[in-house]
Parts: sequence; C-alpha cells; structure tokens
Amino acid sequence: MAVEPLFATRAQRAFMFTVCFQAIVVLAMVGITFRMVEDNVNFDTPRYKTLPCYLALFALAEIFELLLAFDALRLRNIIQLLGILLFHLALMIFAALQVHQTRTALVTLPHCDGRDDFVSCGGPGTLWKRVEPFLIVAPCVIAASWLMILFWIKQLYGEFGWAIFHVVGANPKMKTMYQWYQIMICLLKFDFFAFTGVTMQLLIVVLQINSAEFGVTIAAIPVVLVLLMLCGIAVQREIKWIMSISLVMMLAAMSYSNEIPARQQVLYKLVRFYQPSSRDQYETTRATLTVFTVVAFLLLFATFAVGLRCFADFDRGLQASKVNALPTRPKITTGASQNMTESQLSYLGGAPVAHRISIE
Repeated sequence: MAVEPLFATRAQRAFMFTVCFQAIVVLAMVGITFRMVEDNVNFDTPRYKTLPCYLALFALAEIFELLLAFDALRLRNIIQLLGILLFHLALMIFAALQVHQTRTALVTLPHCDGRDDFVSCGGPGTLWKRVEPFLIVAPCVIAASWLMILFWIKQLYGEFGWAIFHVVGANPKMKTMYQWYQIMICLLKFDFFAFTGVTMQLLIVVLQINSAEFGVTIAAIPVVLVLLMLCGIAVQREIKWIMSISLVMMLAAMSYSNEIPARQQVLYKLVRFYQPSSRDQYETTRATLTVFTVVAFLLLFATFAVGLRCFADFDRGLQASKVNALPTRPKITTGASQNMTESQLSYLGGAPVAHRISIE
C-alpha cells in the first residue's frame, strides 16, 4: 500500500474546493462592504480606516489559507491540516469582531435614522444598516465551511496516516520526532502570518507614512521573513549554529514585540491600546489589534518551546527523513508481492503476499 497522489481522492478534492469556495464568498462580502463604504466616506479619516484594514487582512488571510491548504495536501501533513482548522476558527472570530468594529467606526449617532444622517446614524435607512447584512454573512459562511472542513479532515486523517510511516518507518520514537518537526514548520508559517497581520494593521491604521517608525516597520518585514526561512532550513537540515541564533532571536523578539518606542519608556503595546493618552488612535481597530498581538506573542512563545524540543532531536537519525521526504507520493499499486518494492517488502518483514481474490 502507498499514499494516494495529490488530488486523487474525493476527500482531497472536496477539502480544497471547500476552502476555495468559502474564500471567494467571504472576499466578495468584504469587497461589497468596502465599496459601499468607500462611496460615502473618506478613508483618509482615521476612524474609517478599519474597513481597508479589514479588506487587506482578509485578502491576506484567504490567500494564506489557500496556500497552506494546498501545501498540507501536497506534503500529506496532518499537523498542518489541524492548524488550518484552528486558523479557520480564528478567521470566524475575526469576522465576528469586525461587525462590532465597523459599527464603532460608522455609527456615532445611534439614536437617529438615515433621514437625519445617512453615514453617522445607526437606524433604518443608514449606511450601517446597508452593510450590516454583508458583514454578518462572512462569519456565517466561515462557520459553515469550518464544519465541512472538519468532516473532510477526518477523512484525510485516515488517508494520510500512511505518509509518516512511509517517511520514517514503524519506529515510534522516530514518528514522534517527525511530528514535532512538522509542528515546528507549521508554527513558523503561522508566525509569519501573525507578524504580517499586526504589521499591516499598524501601517494602515496607526502609523504615519513620514514617521521613522513607519520605515522601521516596513524594513522589518523582509528581515523577519528571512529569519523564519533560515529557522525552517536549520530545523530541517539540523544546522545547530543557525538554529541557536534563531532561538536567541525569538527570545529577543518576544522582549521587543511587546515594547513601544523608547521615548515612552518600557510599556507594553497592549497597555498602549487602552491607556487614555493613545486609546483614541486605536479606537476602531483595538479589538483585532489586541487579538493579533496576543496570538502573535503566544505563537512565538510556542515556536520557541517547540524549537527547543526539535533542537534536542538533532543528530538522532531523523535528518535523512526530513530532507528526503518526497512531496509527491507513489500511486497505489496492485498485484502480488513480486510487483512490490524492496522497502515495502521490508515493512512486511519480507513475507510474500498472496494474490487478492475478488468476488464478482
């Protein structure tokens, strides 16, 4: 028995179709909302920047999820499929938060209707009432697709169970080490998304283009990307000195990422979101910035902890499996034992396999 080729099974095709379909529907809802608001407000006004931020984040999130889903199927990575399940749940929460944040941005006069003020009122006939249904549809679609994705991942779990055995064999210790390696690679991918999400929100909503902090934030994106890639290479190739530097950089990032500029002393960004002197600056994006910042920190902490675990597994015989694991697996073969490869026979202890008899 061997692993099915990419998209050869119903579960694989249905899983990818579900992810693609929900991405198209959700982006359509977000795009319609953005266009309706754009026709009536000036996005240069700070309180209205939550909508372009919402659109940019969801576009990034859906593209990221599509690439992650394809990569998980290509690599037969169960860990990454479970990560997608959690990521999808986070998307649903984010979409639900955006309903509240958009209302906060648009509605400043709640007790009036569209006859008094089309943009700022919250009653019947207002801009808010027009965009509200599209905002509500997004988390509903994501929730429905999450249930479907959960069903298909259960199917894929059984299908891909052979993949790890195909790569590392039947040794339980090797299987455990390989699973920790898969968790590490998956965490590095989510680290990049979380960092990019926080950075994008700060660039769109908070920071001024002509400020020094804006330039530093832009410059940090390729630096962090390179560091995450080097960490991935280090854990795959078991390069100890690069892995050591990566772990030290993670510690430094956890210390730095929760600090605001030095001119305001060592205070945490989360405090800055809520303290009276700066809370107005974050009014319409405070909820998502808080969630993204907390999640980014927790992901980085988890990556550091798992990185230590993977570092402890270096030079224990797993490198060849990590480097030589092929993303494309052989197709299922049929026939007697003479058609099987030597490696497959070794899994069966070299015992011949009798011809399969079918009853018509």
